[in-house]
Amino acid sequence: MPGSRLKFESLPHAIFLQRVTAQSPATSLEARLGQGAFLALRLVDLLAPDREPVSPDAFHYQWIATDRFCRELRAAATEGAHVHGIAASAADAHRLSDPRLLAPALLAYAHYLEDAMRCDEALDVLWTLVQVGGARLSSPDAVAVRLRMARVHRKQNQFDDAEAAYTEAGELAAGAGDRYSELLSRIGRANTLLGRGNLAESERCLRAILADARGAGQQDAEARAEHGIGVALHHMGQPADAIPHVWRGFELYEDEESRLRALNDIGIMLLMVGDSVGAERALSEVIRRGATQDNVNNALIELMHCASFCRDRVGFARWRERCEKRAADMPPNIRADYYLKQGIGQARFGQFNKAEALMEKALEVASGAGLHEFEFRIERIKNGLRDCERLLQGEPSAAAEPVFDTEELREVSASLAQLVG
Repeated sequence: MPGSRLKFESLPHAIFLQRVTAQSPATSLEARLGQGAFLALRLVDLLAPDREPVSPDAFHYQWIATDRFCRELRAAATEGAHVHGIAASAADAHRLSDPRLLAPALLAYAHYLEDAMRCDEALDVLWTLVQVGGARLSSPDAVAVRLRMARVHRKQNQFDDAEAAYTEAGELAAGAGDRYSELLSRIGRANTLLGRGNLAESERCLRAILADARGAGQQDAEARAEHGIGVALHHMGQPADAIPHVWRGFELYEDEESRLRALNDIGIMLLMVGDSVGAERALSEVIRRGATQDNVNNALIELMHCASFCRDRVGFARWRERCEKRAADMPPNIRADYYLKQGIGQARFGQFNKAEALMEKALEVASGAGLHEFEFRIERIKNGLRDCERLLQGEPSAAAEPVFDTEELREVSASLAQLVG
């Protein structure tokens, strides 16, 4: 490997410079955002406790240059505002000799990158906070950064790293008497078991966490545990058992984003048990409430999927058109899901050539983003595309009556109807 390449890879935060490619030249906004993030994080590095202190003049000159570059990005994009905020927080932390001031900006930027599925960049930002903040971080920030790192690792299927970070977060939380964060650490480890495919053990752990959360009066942790149990049951092929748990999570959540994420999952599960009307109600409510972009995108995709399930060509075309207008701004995991479910819809209407092309497109998106679980799922469906029976295997008939064979399911259906009025 050329020496220049090795040198580049050893440069801190070089991952942000990789945005400069043939497709994204150095003058593009995307490349300049990457350069701005690199400069802002290099400025933060000057505050690390394990390096020689820089002179006030040296820091001032580097900050002036960084601020000038990042200030131009602030109004150009949301990410630019994050990057400029990091540079500003570094100046404040240096002036007041308080690295704790770095935490809000770095955590917020990492969250933004995670939502955009730029997971390696998010980890770079989070690790910077750990290295520079060290033991000087406040207890809540020290726990928060490790929980966030664990979550990003889990999204990348890096389960060993995720478990290690969740464990460290739990130990720090326990030492600080932070019962809520300790429960979040346990929920995260249970979700990691789910990601590994150990569904029964994940469910068992979540039920134990649910009991502890109730006993401790931690409502948000209780909501997350209920939601998690529902997801585990859903993956175990038991959507009818899963729905009441996710609904209880929906009722317990206090923040709107979590409530709508649960409502989106309820819509997906209701469709699996044949209740297309209930599914449409839940998913339409997600959109009506003006949720985050990811929640709205997911709901639109599921409504498109619901229309194809019902063999509603007009509805399918309408929801597909709305999805297509947003596709360019979707993160890779959602965009891959969009192309996959559009392909399934085309196959349901007998358009197999279109379906195959769309699934190939979904595969390219998933592969490019390293979404291996998605790749396997797309490959399985694509390989059976020409066989309609295999394609639709495991899905209830569009003409089938909803499977409401429990009192709890009937209660959820009635509550959902009342919710949407």
